[in-house]
Amino acid sequence: MKYENIKSIILTILVFISIFLTWNLWTYQPNFDTMENDSYVAEVSVSEKQELQKIVRPDRILFHIRNDHYGTNNPDEVDNVIKEISKWSIFDLKNYTDNVENINDLIHSPGNAELIFPGEVPIALYRGVLNIEGKKVPSFNFNRMIINVENSSNENGIVYFVSSENQQVYISHISPANLTAFNRDFFKNAPRLPRYFAYKPSANKTIFLPEGETEMKTYKYLPVTLNSEKFKEALFRDPSNVQKNPIRAGEEYTSDSSKMTVSDDTNILSYVNPTADDDFVDNSYDLVKRSIDLINEHGGWTDSYHYVSKNEYSATVVFRLYTGDGYPVFSERGISEITEVWGRNELTKYIRPNISLELPLTTEMKTVKRASGHDVLNFLENKRNFKSELLEELVLGYRMDRDSEENQLILLEPAWFYRYDKQWGELTMDDLGGPAHGLE
Repeated sequence: MKYENIKSIILTILVFISIFLTWNLWTYQPNFDTMENDSYVAEVSVSEKQELQKIVRPDRILFHIRNDHYGTNNPDEVDNVIKEISKWSIFDLKNYTDNVENINDLIHSPGNAELIFPGEVPIALYRGVLNIEGKKVPSFNFNRMIINVENSSNENGIVYFVSSENQQVYISHISPANLTAFNRDFFKNAPRLPRYFAYKPSANKTIFLPEGETEMKTYKYLPVTLNSEKFKEALFRDPSNVQKNPIRAGEEYTSDSSKMTVSDDTNILSYVNPTADDDFVDNSYDLVKRSIDLINEHGGWTDSYHYVSKNEYSATVVFRLYTGDGYPVFSERGISEITEVWGRNELTKYIRPNISLELPLTTEMKTVKRASGHDVLNFLENKRNFKSELLEELVLGYRMDRDSEENQLILLEPAWFYRYDKQWGELTMDDLGGPAHGLE
């Protein structure tokens, strides 16, 4: 073989090798996705995300049957109702306020099922749970959803959305088949639930309270401390530039613009961003939605928290801890709530507990009875300077605090709670003549 032919063959082989290597270089894709997901998401995921209907939900359901009233706050019962109504097609939604003489009478009329939400809910947000027909839905808030079953046999059913705060009523309709099923599966079965009675502290306000004593449990938990580093990763704009410093009974994280303090004494995590523009201009839907989204982004639902209130003027949203049997939890120390305050484009404050109640001490649980609604009202009405028109809510719930005998444990103790002139308070039930403790 001639020398020139050998050179040509070698050159050809080298060209093909070059082409092959170039093609591999162009088409090579490193497995960045797996690496990023395994490291970054794990760093900022404190717990699991939650669906909207688990966060924004009624905490009580009342059934008004003739002159009798039945109710429940059992989460399984509430879930069954939500599951049913989420299947409906709700149509012809419009403002009905001018057609109602007395909103209070409309809500509690015989033949109504009343879903009670702890806070005002933007209808645009709750469209994520309900199937409301129409591209353009009126913008409003509600804290009562009223299902009227009186006309279930021959006409479209009526569903009202009521805001007791704004004194507004919106009316909508559902199919007769949907209403008939609701009447059969829920309304007609209501007499098996605990019986309630109506108390009217004022002409425009009715509170429903249990007729008899209520059996509840006391709970003790060994709290689990949450990982502060994960909150640092989630809350700070640039976590790599955050400095961590020890403080008395806790730790502090600081950047050029923000600070996060974690206290082991109070079990409160507090994030503050004072440089954020506090000129909040979004509507109530955006305020509540971004608050839920923020906690979902870092899996901050470490226990069963429900949406309970919003304030557009202060751009504040509050979520409260609820027990597994459906009762709200209150705490003088603030360890039963998550609070968010928003600026124009970013979070300005985020305050929450740095513990979760993952380890119940089942052997320490006790069953106790709490007084009937009649006994509690009798106690309140005999208090000096009590004005019934200032009483806004009266509910059974739990006080959350450190166990007096074992400081490492968290105790949930059942009690009656009332909101009077916009402030929550607790009634001690050892003897109904005991002192009332104010709550912040």
